[in-house]
Amino acid sequence: MQPTNLSPIAAAVAIAATLAGCGASNGQAATGVRVLWMGDSIAGAQAPALEAALKAGGVAFRNATSDGGGNIVAGDNKVTAMTAADTWKTLKENLASYRPTVIAYQITTYDWGTARQQLAAYQKLSQAAKDAGARLVLVSAPPFKIDEFFKPHENAIKSAPAMAAKAAHAVYLDAAELWGNDHAAAKAQRAKDGIHSCQQGSAAFATWFVKRLGELGGFTPAAPSVWATGPWTGDERFAKLGCG
Repeated sequence: MQPTNLSPIAAAVAIAATLAGCGASNGQAATGVRVLWMGDSIAGAQAPALEAALKAGGVAFRNATSDGGGNIVAGDNKVTAMTAADTWKTLKENLASYRPTVIAYQITTYDWGTARQQLAAYQKLSQAAKDAGARLVLVSAPPFKIDEFFKPHENAIKSAPAMAAKAAHAVYLDAAELWGNDHAAAKAQRAKDGIHSCQQGSAAFATWFVKRLGELGGFTPAAPSVWATGPWTGDERFAKLGCG
């Protein structure tokens, strides 16, 4: 059974009034909530909007996504084992330097391995978050095109969300609530490559995800009208994706 609250966030929000009265110092967000965002390039394309949405609501944000990696499941593949090792190393550094109150990990397209290996990795991440005094939020990836590159790993890609949902001491969010399950459907808002999102899709995800974080943690997200058309829409990664 998964927890229904994010106690570290709630504790952080409790000091918000003090911070607001004194003014945030040392780069600390007004709410005291600090989100570390992890994942692969899909999460990377969502990061600009997510950062804008969270910061507009007084929540600190650090982007720890990685293109062509970002996974925590090593599996039996030499490449994913190397990228997973990099992810764990970067996480250790971020836990020490940033001290997040929330670690949010979007399941990557590279979380290849057996169901047992996947669950072990998600449990390990949950324990790392717990040891650091942070809460872990796991969110499924949006539906994406299973091309020739991903086809050999389709079974692992399909089993990863179910394993993430079993991780103890973590909150699991199913992004199908937002996107549906068909990458080709208009609701999925995939870019031309069928995998990543353009500005509109990233804004939709940020609106949904920040709302869920707010419900779990007791803070009020900023209205999309405050941030959704900001400078983040000109991030170079959208141009590389061929977004308009």
